[in-house]
Amino acid sequence: MMFDYDFFVIGAGSGGVRASRMAASYGAKVGLCEDYRVGGTCVIRGCVPKKLFVYASEFKGHFSDAAGYGWHHDGVRFNWPELVRAKDKEIDRLNGLYLNTLKNHNVEVIEARGRLVDRHTIELRGAEGTTTVTADKILIATGARPQLPDIPGIEHAITSNEAFHLEELPDRIAVVGGGYIAVEFAGIFNGLGVKTSLLYRGEQILRGFDREIRDKLNMEMCKKGVEVRVETNVTAIEKTDRGLSLKLTDGSVLEVGAVMYATGRVPNVENLGLEELGVATKPNGAIIVDEEYRTNIDNIFAVGDVIDRVQLTPVAIKEGAALAATQFNKTPTRVDYDYIPTAIFSQPPIGTVGYGEEEAREKFGEDIEVYRSEFRAMKYVLPGREERSLMKLIVQKSTDKVIGAHMIGPDAAEIIQGVAIALKCGATKAQFDSTVAVHPSSAEEFVLMK
Repeated sequence: MMFDYDFFVIGAGSGGVRASRMAASYGAKVGLCEDYRVGGTCVIRGCVPKKLFVYASEFKGHFSDAAGYGWHHDGVRFNWPELVRAKDKEIDRLNGLYLNTLKNHNVEVIEARGRLVDRHTIELRGAEGTTTVTADKILIATGARPQLPDIPGIEHAITSNEAFHLEELPDRIAVVGGGYIAVEFAGIFNGLGVKTSLLYRGEQILRGFDREIRDKLNMEMCKKGVEVRVETNVTAIEKTDRGLSLKLTDGSVLEVGAVMYATGRVPNVENLGLEELGVATKPNGAIIVDEEYRTNIDNIFAVGDVIDRVQLTPVAIKEGAALAATQFNKTPTRVDYDYIPTAIFSQPPIGTVGYGEEEAREKFGEDIEVYRSEFRAMKYVLPGREERSLMKLIVQKSTDKVIGAHMIGPDAAEIIQGVAIALKCGATKAQFDSTVAVHPSSAEEFVLMK
């Protein structure tokens, strides 16, 4: 049977773009559809613009620290619309780069929403109407979207999607959630001068991370002016003449100018034709795949957040690359999900890889040792900033292998990348100890812990 394409991808996020580009480089005829912009959540309304906003929000602290180094400044002011315009310009540039890369690899990009009609046919709905195409193999890489609770007045809330395009900053905002998106945006808004409350229904923010790191971040956020309220949730939102009135589970009312929800993300599977075709999914909608990212229909695949394994951009990229190599280059490839490093661009930032202390104790019992170092980063000494960094190593005693590394403090994301390589290679504590320190640096603490 002849098809229009060897490989057709629905969704132009990180996983879909990488899979389509690599499949085309292996000689496949590839088509890709996207109904918004190329680059996906990470580039358009996620990691990239978020980190740009984090940079912007940190300048307030930098200006304050500058006096400790002899720099004095007058008349400093912040302009939100200028930041948004600069961010949009950079996103436009990146979108253009993605489009050029796909074009240069002979991937046909179609601006339309894709829907499966049968196992080889995709319906495309775009501005110019509806058409269909056929493909031998199909990849679903539609990512995930923010999840909102079903409470009265939820239509007045925003998510991270809308936060990037606010016309003006509110005087006060509540961020609901306790994951990395919530703590990052709480730091952003607070740093930009917005009175910020972080509301989380759990007993401590950043569930699933090392407990000591979680406690440390809560404390430092409070020191910076964020009101962190755990074991607190919103039961209703009411629009008033002054803004929004939030009814909370403790019976109190919080008056804010805006409320942003960061309470998790769910796979983007609506109106894809999955149910009609019989594609197996989990209760939350995530597409079920095997080690080759194949669904229960053998020519249909899925990667990235839509399969809800590890919702990280670099993971989606590796999954897309592995799929393309396996299916179009006769090179069976598997993604190794052990020791995946991650960074949280909170303020202060966090870098982490491997087991947290509690998780390690649960798995290995008494067969672990914990090494820790807490100190004030050198850059904060002259300004007199009291913020302290915390670094931890988790070691399995019987093997001497380092099975976890965690840091909260300046440059944590940059530092943890190198440490992650060591853990991936199975480095031992003795090998960490034998490594010469880079002095003076915060990173040297990872090889000096005794």
